[in-house]
Amino acid sequence: MWHMHQPDYRDASGVMQMPWVFLHSIKDYYDMPWMMARHAGIKATFNITSPIIKQLKLYCDEPLRYDRFLSLWIKKPHELNETQRAEVLKLCKSTQFDTMVTPFERYSELYRQEYLNNNEFIDIEILFMLSWCGVYLRKNSEVVRSLIERQKDFCNDDKVMLLEELVGFVGDIFGYYAKLHRDGVISLSTTPLNHPILPLLIDMDVALKANATTNIPKKHISLKEDAQEQILKAKEIFYDTFGFMPDGFWPAEGAVSEDTLAMFSSSGIKWCATDEEILLKSLHTKDRSNIYTPYEFNGVNIVFRDHYLSDLIGFRYRDKEPNDAASDFMYELERIRGDVGDEASVFVILDGENAWEFYKNNGYDFFDSLYERIKNTPWCKTLTMDEISQLERKKLPYLSAGSWIHGEFNTWVGHVEKTRAWELLYLTKRDYERHKDLLDSKIQEEIKTHFLAAECSDWFWWYGDDHMTEFAVEFDELFRNHLLSIYELMGLSAPADILMPILQERSVRDFHLKPQSDISPDINGKLDSFFEWIGCGVIDESKIFSTMDKVRGPITKIKYGQDNDNIYISFESKEPNFCKLYEMEILLEPINKKIRMFFDDIAKSCDGIEIRSVCKNLLEISIDKRDIDVDEISLRFEVIKDSRVIQTLPGFGELKLDLGNDYAQNWFI
Repeated sequence: MWHMHQPDYRDASGVMQMPWVFLHSIKDYYDMPWMMARHAGIKATFNITSPIIKQLKLYCDEPLRYDRFLSLWIKKPHELNETQRAEVLKLCKSTQFDTMVTPFERYSELYRQEYLNNNEFIDIEILFMLSWCGVYLRKNSEVVRSLIERQKDFCNDDKVMLLEELVGFVGDIFGYYAKLHRDGVISLSTTPLNHPILPLLIDMDVALKANATTNIPKKHISLKEDAQEQILKAKEIFYDTFGFMPDGFWPAEGAVSEDTLAMFSSSGIKWCATDEEILLKSLHTKDRSNIYTPYEFNGVNIVFRDHYLSDLIGFRYRDKEPNDAASDFMYELERIRGDVGDEASVFVILDGENAWEFYKNNGYDFFDSLYERIKNTPWCKTLTMDEISQLERKKLPYLSAGSWIHGEFNTWVGHVEKTRAWELLYLTKRDYERHKDLLDSKIQEEIKTHFLAAECSDWFWWYGDDHMTEFAVEFDELFRNHLLSIYELMGLSAPADILMPILQERSVRDFHLKPQSDISPDINGKLDSFFEWIGCGVIDESKIFSTMDKVRGPITKIKYGQDNDNIYISFESKEPNFCKLYEMEILLEPINKKIRMFFDDIAKSCDGIEIRSVCKNLLEISIDKRDIDVDEISLRFEVIKDSRVIQTLPGFGELKLDLGNDYAQNWFI
């Protein structure tokens, strides 16, 4: 199952404040089913959320009216003021560099420039849009192909021509999904209206039961009626778009509870899907073989995704050669077949849009290889979720509440910022309940729309220090503006707290501090003195930013640095038996070295490089850089357990190390 979702970026005026729905439309929403449909016999389920449907339809009407970025992008550079110019440039430099910018030599050049004249500004605007065009457009659109071939010396007429081409393309997307559904290639499902964490809306106390956090809002109230409305409105929007009611839901973030499934059942939902961690907690077992069969709970069919396989595609395979990644995936399927049997149903469910910007060629080469291998494997058959729900299933006597992230809710409540957002939502709801009888039905409906939008999971995702984005301020404003609009509609002054940003001041330095000086620590697996690592670089893995979450591995902090002879790295783990439970591989590029780690106190030559490691309270490593005959290397670390890579470090890229000592420039990510 591919889950397609973006939050509702519209403000009170109905204008989208960020263009991600449009950008993913020209890159992912068509490409993903198209790449699959090229391979006869391959099937999948696509989960389309209501915010995508509602916003995508606006581009078929007046795209420049409803998308703030496009309305600025289409203008001639001299028509923009400095603030607008900076806003456009910020987005044009937000593209994933390695996979989307570097294929365009001119884009790479402009990306690094601090100042752009008007001609260069038009070039980077068009190159930004071209970098988001998916493989289908690059293969089939003459406009896109011709502009890519030029790469420079664009004019505003080129922008007008490109936008007209892309808007026409976006208008065909839902028709294409409907056709594939009629042809039996895909099934379609959806998610409650604004992607809310339904269990938290119904009963915030489930957060206590799922992960024993104590920092939930003290005066929380049930938003059960809103939860029901989120379900019913999602079904209505889906029907208006595709002409039939959905049989199934992917609940936002896989978040379920017994009350949630009761609500699904009463609303006519026949199946839903969530994460394996929920099943293992429900069965009080660690035996993963239980996840490879459908279940039924209180009248709703429920399946549990293979978290490991899903994350291989979502996070791990981006760094592998496409054929190697496809082979590895088929190896994993064959291993499951050997362990569980031919009747195993393996549920692979993941984000259908955000991962591919980290893949070369938008993942096309990987999927082409994977789908071809599945098609030519006799014992492997793909089914849609609608077909899966017809299979024999087991009864599940109890359903643990939780989400796809550790079977908990910490990603959406617990941190002071996340909890503060909930408190302001509850405050606004209480004020509304006191005044709603004085409001006419039209105003009440408008207010309901804002409440449902404010309950979107994405706002709470970006609060706190577990995820970082350069657009955090914009997300904060969108959330609070929904609450401010409610007070405006009620004719009341909003509390001062809602006018103040929820975000606490923070920056990249919260999770990445670069080295300041030479270090020469004693490699003994212990922190003998604070001063031996003073001046080192620090990466706090618990605060790494991303557009997606992934399984947090055992390493929580990395310290690193160098002197004239060695590179030094220290790994801190949250697990006391880390040394006994895990192994590690070090990958060094461009020298193409892969070093399998040993956790002892003996200096060894590994693949021609002298290396020493000691693992006691810490894992400490030294690498003799005199054995490395290049000026710059890139380091990545893979933490391995039971022959599986369960954490890749750094969690957001690679360490590129200049083996000189210029600390103003030499360490970066």
